[in-house]
Amino acid sequence: MDTQIPTIPLPQVTDTGYNYTIPNTKGPISMPTPLVECIPNFSEARRPETIEQILAVLEAISGISVLDRHSDMDHNRTVVTFVGNPAAVEEAAFQVISKAADLIDLNQHRGEHPRIGATDVVPFVPIAEISMVECIEMARRVGQRVGSELRIPVYLYEEAATRPERQNLENIRRGQYEGLKQEIGTNPERKPDFGPSVLGPAGATVIGARQPLIAYNVYLNTDDVSIAQKIARAVRNSSGGLRFVKAMGILVEGRAQVSMNLTNYRQTPIARVVEMVRREAARYGAAIHHTELVGLIPQEAIVDAAVWHLQLDGFEPEQILENRLYSMEEKAAPAQGTQPSFLDQLASGSSTPGGGSAAAYTGSEGAALVAMVARLTIGKKKYAAVETQMWALIDRAEEIRKTLTQAVDRDAAGFEALMAAMKLPKETSEQQAIRTEMIEKATIGAAKVPLEVARCSVTVMELALEATTIGNLNAISDAGSGAALAHAALISAGYNVRINVQGLSDPQKAEPFLSTLKELEGRAQTLDGEIKQTLVVRGGMAL
Repeated sequence: MDTQIPTIPLPQVTDTGYNYTIPNTKGPISMPTPLVECIPNFSEARRPETIEQILAVLEAISGISVLDRHSDMDHNRTVVTFVGNPAAVEEAAFQVISKAADLIDLNQHRGEHPRIGATDVVPFVPIAEISMVECIEMARRVGQRVGSELRIPVYLYEEAATRPERQNLENIRRGQYEGLKQEIGTNPERKPDFGPSVLGPAGATVIGARQPLIAYNVYLNTDDVSIAQKIARAVRNSSGGLRFVKAMGILVEGRAQVSMNLTNYRQTPIARVVEMVRREAARYGAAIHHTELVGLIPQEAIVDAAVWHLQLDGFEPEQILENRLYSMEEKAAPAQGTQPSFLDQLASGSSTPGGGSAAAYTGSEGAALVAMVARLTIGKKKYAAVETQMWALIDRAEEIRKTLTQAVDRDAAGFEALMAAMKLPKETSEQQAIRTEMIEKATIGAAKVPLEVARCSVTVMELALEATTIGNLNAISDAGSGAALAHAALISAGYNVRINVQGLSDPQKAEPFLSTLKELEGRAQTLDGEIKQTLVVRGGMAL
């Protein structure tokens, strides 16, 4: 039970009491990109005050929008859908997992839906300007944090799974909370990906990344749950039914229900699913009473179902009135003003940002290319043996990229601090002494940042060597380009170190900077040779 947001328009959500409803909207709502959806499933519905406390956590986090909440009393389960920028979504996911762990005791929980945790499952879904690999990274980071900080066992599933058998959520939830509690500490197959091999009251949490799905329930006009179970067996993929359909038969509100997850609505359309359920029900003298969505559904899926039932051959989405209106509004909307780009600032007549900031920026580009090569390697059968190394490479490359990106502003700030020190008054001998001391401190500070950039640049070259050696052969030139950018960043940073320490009153203070820089330059020369050799031997380049 988790869902996907619609495409256009993106609906607003209003709280009408216990249930959340989606009203009609007059137009598309601007959302930030990249955009990620998260759909945590909580093992609680019968205590609305508990869900309100969890929702309050989300409301306090900026950068996300809660789109939907669906609570089912028989399942005793609540599904919340929110979207936002990746960093905000990542933080929100962790915070609600933490809050649910404080409020929900699995030892006391009872419900129709299978579960192993207070926060049972947390999928991340790429919506706009973000890749599946990046969502997998989000799942891994949140999983590691939940395991280490909250001491909750975490299993990675779907696209983020570390083992083939864990791609399927049902395999992880086998035996539910009670069964996992008995096996987690003794059965190696139940060892979590993160966190302890012991189950507390909050149970375990399954975290992953996946494509959009539709949670869709069909209620029958009978209370004979065995009919729903037979229909579920007929339609679900695991027992020979429709591809991309997961289903189970349960009793909800006195009616037999076929509860389904449609994991790829483009390959297995919702209309095809409901018609098969209808035909199977007729075999047992039953019929569909009504259906329901759990959470949200992509607009495309609804349109496809309408096109199928109405037999609208040759239909185009532009024939929908609202789509045409929104398209006209977007074209007519005035262009939003933008801040000058880093390159525009660099080309301006201002002394900041300057060469030091440019070195950091260039080094961060090198780190980004290394991360790209690693991401292009992950998920390829040919490189399955090095996937663990590639995940580690991504983590290191992204960490160094963050440091270098921050150094862009830090270098400019260091130079401005030096300029400010030089403008201090110097009329009296006391003022002169203070000014000299401040200039000395500011000079050392201004030299430290480019030296750090130089160190980071050499690290990027080391990572680039690993990427060229074992990474995706089709992207080997990108790894080489990353190394070249990092080398250029080192050279540029070195110029800035030298010009800054040249202004120190005591040459002895400059020596540690210069000797460290010389070592880094020597290491870079060696790496440059190794990388070029790898490009020649492995990539067949003529260098």
